[in-house]
Amino acid sequence: SRGPVFFRQARVGKNGVVFEIIKFRTMVDDAESATGPIWARANDPRITSVGRFLRRSHFDEVPQLLNVIRGEMSLVGPRPERPMFVERFRKEIPNYEERLRVKPGITGLAQVCHKYDETVKDVRRKLAYDLLYIQKMCLMVDMAIVFLTFRCLTGRGAR
Repeated sequence: SRGPVFFRQARVGKNGVVFEIIKFRTMVDDAESATGPIWARANDPRITSVGRFLRRSHFDEVPQLLNVIRGEMSLVGPRPERPMFVERFRKEIPNYEERLRVKPGITGLAQVCHKYDETVKDVRRKLAYDLLYIQKMCLMVDMAIVFLTFRCLTGRGAR
């Protein structure tokens, strides 16, 4: 569809520092102009046909390697969220801000153990995985998560 190839969006990183995440654009340009910030949903009409492929294959995440190189993200860690959602979840979910103690990641324990967020209940479940990761984080745990991510991407154990 018309518009830029890359999509940039404000996300909250370590210690609450806001940075600009880079992804391949998977939705029509200016997809939230009519709705404001909302989560993508199954059969979302805003997602382009190429975008569906990029999301299913997770290739839309590849440009985030630039965020890793710039030091804004890690390969493994809690996924970064948009500022307006962080503010909302800080008010609704106890200990939500604890996930901001570490750099966000391209993949994480919550991503390999749970589906995409569709409800606040999903966010609560993923927060439990994020907090567990923060407690246990070390090279071996990161390697295990990278392995599980690869399994998910190749269809073995995919969610």
